[in-house]
Amino acid sequence: MKWILLIALLLIAAGGFLLYLFKPKQRKRTESIYTHALNAMVRGDTRTALKHLRDVVKQDTNHIDAYLQMGDILREEDNAQAAIKIHQSLTVRPNLNNEIKRDIHQSLARDFMQIGQLNKAQREAELVLKLDRKSIWANEFLLNIFEKQRNWDQATQITKSIQKLTQSQDPNQIARFLVYQGMDKLEKGRQKEAEAQFQKAVKTAPEFGLPFLRLGDLYAENRDLVKAIENWEKFAILNPEDGQQIYSKIESALFDLGRFSEVEKFYERILDKDPANLNALAKLANVLEEKGEHSNALTLVEDALSKNNESIHAQLMRLKLSLNISKPHELSNQIDGIIQLLTSTDGE
Repeated sequence: MKWILLIALLLIAAGGFLLYLFKPKQRKRTESIYTHALNAMVRGDTRTALKHLRDVVKQDTNHIDAYLQMGDILREEDNAQAAIKIHQSLTVRPNLNNEIKRDIHQSLARDFMQIGQLNKAQREAELVLKLDRKSIWANEFLLNIFEKQRNWDQATQITKSIQKLTQSQDPNQIARFLVYQGMDKLEKGRQKEAEAQFQKAVKTAPEFGLPFLRLGDLYAENRDLVKAIENWEKFAILNPEDGQQIYSKIESALFDLGRFSEVEKFYERILDKDPANLNALAKLANVLEEKGEHSNALTLVEDALSKNNESIHAQLMRLKLSLNISKPHELSNQIDGIIQLLTSTDGE
């Protein structure tokens, strides 16, 4: 019995020695192949990367990172279903640490997003959050889903979480979602609730133009033109580039109120805030021309051109105003200048 026991102990010792002798080499070889796979991925050679990754998992079925990378590559190659199978198979592995679990659910969230299964993608992202409450990735991923679903209430809440995590403040983003909530209420015919949401957005971000635009439209629909004009003008001042979309609305509203003489003052206020606003300048020039003040209108445009001679808009406006007062050769020179500007712009 003693000899049998001694032989057994020797065999165990020999086995342990052999395991020690060969396993590190095998692991080293596996990691070398995995490194080649990563290098291939960096080069964009996904075919070679997949080949190396398959070799890795054949030799080491516990190489979780290799499985993760395989699934991610398959997803990028528009084979999300195969990626899901690989990534889901990892969720049942025992003894995984939280960091690995997080990476698995993160990959699954992306897989489901690619095939449009937003509810499943949301569930996976929420699992990431359970594992890492401060995950900015998970919060931003969920925000993307809520925007796709037009779930503006959840989008507002998640935006606040993101800003808290990143220690940033962007009231405009929160106000935008409040406006979207108001628009949804408008579609359901709940005007009072919609107005309340727009007003809440104004309080949240007083320098954000969108809620003023929506309030103006709402008041105009209810024929409260005074308030409509007031809010439209605030939008135009806060959003100079987009303000032109409501210029005609303001002109029509002032006309309906019998206050068309105030149109000139409106454009002057816009230009006081934004002297480079060529759209407002052109509108004001038109108003002056309609009043018979051709000289003042032309002076206004000439002044703008002295500051920005490459503005095709202003050049065309000057040409229009010069038609009845300039000589043919002067008009021809203006046209040549406009053609030159157009040619140089096309060349860019």
